[in-house]
Amino acid sequence: MNGEPPDPAARPKEQRAPLPLLARIEPASGVSLVARVLRHQDPTAPVAVVLPAMGASARFYLPFVRALHKEGLTVVTADQRGHGESVPRVARGVRFGYRELLEEDLPALLETVRRELPDRPVILVGHSLGGQLALLYAATHPADVDAIALVASGSVWYRGFEGPRALRNLVAGQLFAALATAIGYWPGKRFRFGGTEATGVMRDWARQGRTGDYRPRGSTVDYERALRDLTHPVLAVGVAGDRLAPAGSRRHLLAKVPRCALEEWEYTSEAADGKPIDHFRWVRYHAGLCTRLARWVGESVKAGGTSTPDGPGTSTPDEPGTSLTDSPGTNPTDEHRRSTKDE
Repeated sequence: MNGEPPDPAARPKEQRAPLPLLARIEPASGVSLVARVLRHQDPTAPVAVVLPAMGASARFYLPFVRALHKEGLTVVTADQRGHGESVPRVARGVRFGYRELLEEDLPALLETVRRELPDRPVILVGHSLGGQLALLYAATHPADVDAIALVASGSVWYRGFEGPRALRNLVAGQLFAALATAIGYWPGKRFRFGGTEATGVMRDWARQGRTGDYRPRGSTVDYERALRDLTHPVLAVGVAGDRLAPAGSRRHLLAKVPRCALEEWEYTSEAADGKPIDHFRWVRYHAGLCTRLARWVGESVKAGGTSTPDGPGTSTPDEPGTSLTDSPGTNPTDEHRRSTKDE
C-alpha cells in the first residue's frame, strides 16, 4: 500500500449511502462543512467524532462508523476542508493550512457537536493526520473533548523512521511541499500520495516532518507547550504492516503528551480475524479494533462529564495483538500563544 487512500466509490452501493445530516457549518467566510451523524438510540451514548487522514474523505470511514455505532456509540463525521462535501474544493488560489483546520474548522465542528448532542462525552477518533489534529485541538480546547483515540497516527518527523526511509521521507516531504508551492496545490492522485491538498497543508506537513515540531504557518499558538499540558485519556492504536506510521513515528508523537493517561495497543492481523491490514486496510477489516475502542471509551470516560487524569500513565490491555480544561470556544487559550516574529 502507498500513501493514497482507496476510493470509497468502489464499495457496494449499500455501503456508500450517506449518513443523516447533523448540520451544515460555516467556520469562515466562503467555507462550508457538512457534519453527518449516526445516532445511537441511547441519548447518553458517547459521541465519537471521526477525523480523516490526509486525502481521505469522510465516507471512506463508513464501514468503521457503522461498526462503532453497533458497539454503542453515536458517531459524527465531517470532511476536512477541501475534501468530500466541503466547500471550497482545493484549487489554485484556495489557501489554507493547519492553522485554519485547527483554529477555524475544528472549533466550529466541535461547537456544533456540543450544541446538537449535548450532555454526553465527546471522543475524537483520528486517523493518521486526523489523529495529529485531534491531539493538537484537544490540547488547546481541552473542555471541548473528553478523550482522544489515535489510529495509525504518528509524527511525520523524519527521525521517527528507520534506515534509508528516514532520509527518503525528509527529501520527499520537502520536494512535495516545493511542488505544491510551484503548482498552486498538491496533485496527490498523480503522485500517489494523499489527495488533492492545499499548498498550506503540504507546507505545514513538510515543516513538521523536517523539524519535528507543530508550528502551523500564521498561528500564534504554542502547540508544543499545549501538548505538554494535555491530561486527557489517550488510546494509541498502532496497525501491523503500517509503513506510514511505524512505531518510531508513534513514539515521537506520544512523547509530546507526557501527562496524558496513555494506553497503547497494536492492532494485528490476528485481531483482525486474519485479514491483511495496513495504514488504510484496517478501515475495511475493523471488527477487532472497534470492539477494543468501544471498550476503552466505556472504561475511560464517564457519561456526561470530562475525565481528567492526575498525571501520566501507560497501560496495555491483555488483548490479541501486542503493546509496544479551560473554557470551550473557537479560540485557543491565551496561555498557549506565542510570538510569530521568527516565522
